Amino acid sequence: MTGVDQRMREIIAKQLAQIEQEEQVRIVYACESGSRAWGFPSQDSDYDVRFIYVRPLEWYLSIEDQRDVIERPISDQLDINGWDIRKALKLFRKSNPPLLEWLQSPIQYDERYNVAEQIRALSPLTFSPKSCMYHYLNMAKGNFRDYLQGEQVKIKKYFYVLRPLLACVWIERYESMPPMEFEELVEALIPVDTPLYAEIHELLRRKKAGDEMDLEPQLPAIQAYLTAQIAHVEQLAVEMSGQDSVEVEALNFIFRTAVQEVW
Repeated sequence: MTGVDQRMREIIAKQLAQIEQEEQVRIVYACESGSRAWGFPSQDSDYDVRFIYVRPLEWYLSIEDQRDVIERPISDQLDINGWDIRKALKLFRKSNPPLLEWLQSPIQYDERYNVAEQIRALSPLTFSPKSCMYHYLNMAKGNFRDYLQGEQVKIKKYFYVLRPLLACVWIERYESMPPMEFEELVEALIPVDTPLYAEIHELLRRKKAGDEMDLEPQLPAIQAYLTAQIAHVEQLAVEMSGQDSVEVEALNFIFRTAVQEVW
């Protein structure tokens, strides 16, 4: 599939199998969740592997809280970590944007069970435009403030402001979870034959070509768009209403079914 060659897929599959053995878990879903899934990786970008796992029934029948994440140190461009199914479902109920992105990642490494598809089926019921809007807005504002001020800016950081801001525009227009892939957002939301469209595509061309993209002068069309859209989305987010989450019993059913199916 797109973005990851077969050799790397085999390395990732081996690492996931090792985690299953060492942790005594079953991984029910694994995907790519970083710049490779977004469509603008650098040559030295990490592989941001994220997964959801299920433990044996006895693990959940404890009076003590236990660690519900599995993390591995970053090594050889591999950044691998995952969430327990119960943690994932709790966050899903709150319309957690990273988890919603995982479920629609264009680069998937493992989906042997029905759990991920069951969760996806409920996504329209848990999606909260307001919650997701604030998530992407805060991401865009933070990167814009930290990297894109002054005459000389860290030009590759434009991607890390454009993508979340375009996600906000998508939510405003379609009231649904935005796609992960940057180019899909651009083609849907930025008018062709405009200076903004041209600047974005030239930036993307350079990124894919492996150009060094450090300190350079601001890109005027992109800079003006970001400034205007951040102000617009800030006002929009304040005025948006929240959304009720899915009934907990539906998620309990998925949780119980997952434990029974996997073990």
